[in-house]
Amino acid sequence: MGSEVCSYVEPVLNLRVGEFVEVRTEQEILSTLDERGALESLPFMPEMRRFCGKRFRVYRRADKACDTIDWGVLRRMENAVHLEGLRCDGQAHGGCQAGCLVYWKEAWLKRVPAPAETAVAAPAPQSENGRATSETVDRATRKGVEDGETVYSCQATELVRATTAELPWWNAAQYVRDIRSGNATPGRVVRGLAIGFFNKFQKVNARVLPQLPLIGGANEYPFLNGRSTTSPGNGLNLQPGEMVEVKTKDEILETLDERDRTRGLRFDREMLRYCGRRGRVLRRVDHIIDEKTGKMLAINSDCIIIDGFICTGDLHRFCPRSIFPYWRESWLKRVDEPAPSMASSSATSRVATGGEAVRAREDSRESAGGHADAPPAGRAS
Repeated sequence: MGSEVCSYVEPVLNLRVGEFVEVRTEQEILSTLDERGALESLPFMPEMRRFCGKRFRVYRRADKACDTIDWGVLRRMENAVHLEGLRCDGQAHGGCQAGCLVYWKEAWLKRVPAPAETAVAAPAPQSENGRATSETVDRATRKGVEDGETVYSCQATELVRATTAELPWWNAAQYVRDIRSGNATPGRVVRGLAIGFFNKFQKVNARVLPQLPLIGGANEYPFLNGRSTTSPGNGLNLQPGEMVEVKTKDEILETLDERDRTRGLRFDREMLRYCGRRGRVLRRVDHIIDEKTGKMLAINSDCIIIDGFICTGDLHRFCPRSIFPYWRESWLKRVDEPAPSMASSSATSRVATGGEAVRAREDSRESAGGHADAPPAGRAS
């Protein structure tokens, strides 16, 4: 017989939302990576190491993704998922504060039973790659220096290379995958498609008969018509941990210009769901990596992330990235929290000593609003 060539075939787990997985050891994952520290052009980042050997629940299948490099399209991703609450903390990328939901190739995971059951470990995937080391992964976070600025590389900057093709809106298979995987319910898909078709009609109306807008000024739904002629200032100086309430739609429209922006930051229609709801400031955003250039962007004006407030993708063909929207302080108002009574403090103490502290915090957050349908913590629209 002639020489036998062993080719690597990535294991396909076909994971569904809600299944439990264990992240493989770093050495197992390194064996799947090429000399650039990537699998099918998707980097394994240093920020992901701390999750190795731990178990998590699948949050969404990452079958598609909003292209935040070229905008306007979704792209097809193969054999990848997002895990509950696992976001990049930016420590290996200059402290980037975007908080992106991390992509996990199924080759980096193994399916395990629910926590109450006994897990049987799956064999590690055999790879013809195996050319990466821990140092390779570290070096891959930087591409070099351009005009005196560091050029970073991460999963977001490599998204186009890590996906296989653009995913047109008329591709029906994507919506079937959304339902079968548990990413979306049939009702949510039908509603999203109905809005999508309506907005296609609105775009045609605006292009063909701009002098005769038939519905809502030929604007996309939900309708936003910014009416500010001045640039509203900031002044809240919000800090992490503070409770805020998103203003009503009418109040926010008073701060938006005709392009639905306040001092250059666009208010996305996905953010309307949070009007009137309360949440805690997760952080002020001062710098993020520009996915297109890889360079660090300094944000000099107020830019706020609210814990648990995400882009659900309902108006973006169910993109599962759960990006954090960025908020201007003029869209928010500070909420003063009453001091807890002695009785409630002692009750909370009893709950905490009973091992339910985390659940108590989650319940209090949900009652405040903004957390009922969002994961623990993602990124701007």
